[in-house]
Amino acid sequence: MNQHKQSLARETLTLLKPFRLLVIAAAIMGIISGLSITALLSIINEAISASNGPDQFLVSQFAGLCLLILTCTTLSNLFINYVGQNVVLRLRRRLAKKIMIAPIEQLERFRSHRLIPILVQDVQTISLFALNVAPLLISFAVTTGCFIYLALLSWEILLLTLSTLVIGSGVQYLSFKYGRKYIDIARDSEDDLQEHYKAIADGAKELRIQRPRRQHMFHHKITGTAKRICHANIRAGNIFISAETFGSMLFFIVIGIPIAFQAMSQAGNTGVTAGFVLVMLYMKGPLEHLITTLPEIATAQVAFERINNLSEQFSSPEPQLLIDECGHTPKTGNCHENLNSRKLPTQKSAQFSHLELNNIHYKYPSVDGRPPFTVGPIDISIDQGDIVFIVGENGSGKTSLIKLLLGLYRPHEGQVILDKNHINEESLDDYRQLFTTIFSDYYLFEELANGITDLPIETRKYLKRLNIEHKVKIEDGSFTTTDLSTGQRKRLALINAWIEDRPILVFDEWAADQDPAFRRVFYTELLPELRALGKTIIVISHDDKYFYVADKIIQMNTGKMITEEEVFA
Repeated sequence: MNQHKQSLARETLTLLKPFRLLVIAAAIMGIISGLSITALLSIINEAISASNGPDQFLVSQFAGLCLLILTCTTLSNLFINYVGQNVVLRLRRRLAKKIMIAPIEQLERFRSHRLIPILVQDVQTISLFALNVAPLLISFAVTTGCFIYLALLSWEILLLTLSTLVIGSGVQYLSFKYGRKYIDIARDSEDDLQEHYKAIADGAKELRIQRPRRQHMFHHKITGTAKRICHANIRAGNIFISAETFGSMLFFIVIGIPIAFQAMSQAGNTGVTAGFVLVMLYMKGPLEHLITTLPEIATAQVAFERINNLSEQFSSPEPQLLIDECGHTPKTGNCHENLNSRKLPTQKSAQFSHLELNNIHYKYPSVDGRPPFTVGPIDISIDQGDIVFIVGENGSGKTSLIKLLLGLYRPHEGQVILDKNHINEESLDDYRQLFTTIFSDYYLFEELANGITDLPIETRKYLKRLNIEHKVKIEDGSFTTTDLSTGQRKRLALINAWIEDRPILVFDEWAADQDPAFRRVFYTELLPELRALGKTIIVISHDDKYFYVADKIIQMNTGKMITEEEVFA
């Protein structure tokens, strides 16, 4: 874990800082409520001990305190509910923002089976913890007020009571310390279980065909991991339950102290004893609430550490992507001050004449001590209107080259040059807007590109031409379905590419999932048509049958570019 990790208290204060006035108000209301309950107990004890019964003033005090407690408790809970929900909103936005502006290399190393539980499970844990702040404040205030009242009744009995409670607190601390270890184990195993669930969903076909793998997956991986979680949670639960039971027993011992003290002194005040018992019986609820939140505090601390770990993994964001809803970077303005006076930024269709990759080198991180895979040197020159094929064996570095070309990977050496301008951090996001991409693992969004609500007339013909008109329609700016075969999804992605109308189109093995007829249409009809529209086209391909369509061929071999350029008539 991070050696600079913050404490739970500091993390909570950081999250609550934007709402500090509401939190302070909620805390004050909670304290008033707790102290009022203590005063109410005093009035009840006084009414019980009064020889002539309660008078009118006492009844009025009782009614007034009941109203004050109701008002303060309600307001405190309402304030904390508002703050808690907004804390979760800000936390979710912050995490989503970190993911969206994190470099692709970091996202690829941080596996999705670890990412999703943080975004869902850990945020939900913090949500519950945040919403429990008000009850905790009230319980703490009630307990403190009760101790103050007990001190007024008899400081000798209070000292004996506090001594006993110190023992109980020590037991609770030890339970928190050792129970936390098993919560950590269970949380780590949750990530593993998430990975196994993803495997049985993504590999469903293979698991039905491969019996040994299916049995190993269920009996060893899923069952083994689920058992590990179960045993860790049982051990953590046993520790916390034992501590809670001990605390309850100790509580009744505490109640017995004033009774024993009166019996030994033989001169004790019955009113004092009755007051002690009455207050302690009421205080049992708030005390137990404070104690039973220990598992929640431990779980919240683990969740905070997971979120901090995620934040550190994505600690080198791309600064040009840090833009708020008003189009400001963090250093250029305040969104909330200008939200009504500024329009959202619009994107203009960029153009280019010449693109170069000059002496590009990139090195992947080393894995298990093995030599890292390196890409480069790469020297490429692409003119507007070119059709460029990138070819090579699987694992030769073709997709890595594409990611360097797109600016998704930042080269460790060399320069990307667009129309004699070097691409730097400030211009990188604008540079990426030149490209429309369809990767081999392309994600198809349901919404049409650029916020379009319906297909342009010139684009509708492609639904029919690509033979998906009978499968999908456009309604309210979205595709009616994306539940299609891989080949059909990529054809639908091609529709989005036309809509985006960007100058450079990149196809990563687009034709690999198409039948022979659509392959021919893609290479011999669609690519020339796109070039006729002024598009520059870059294709990763194994279809040597259609290499003649390319103006340039870039061949990759173990990360190196084989200098070869062929221009076909």
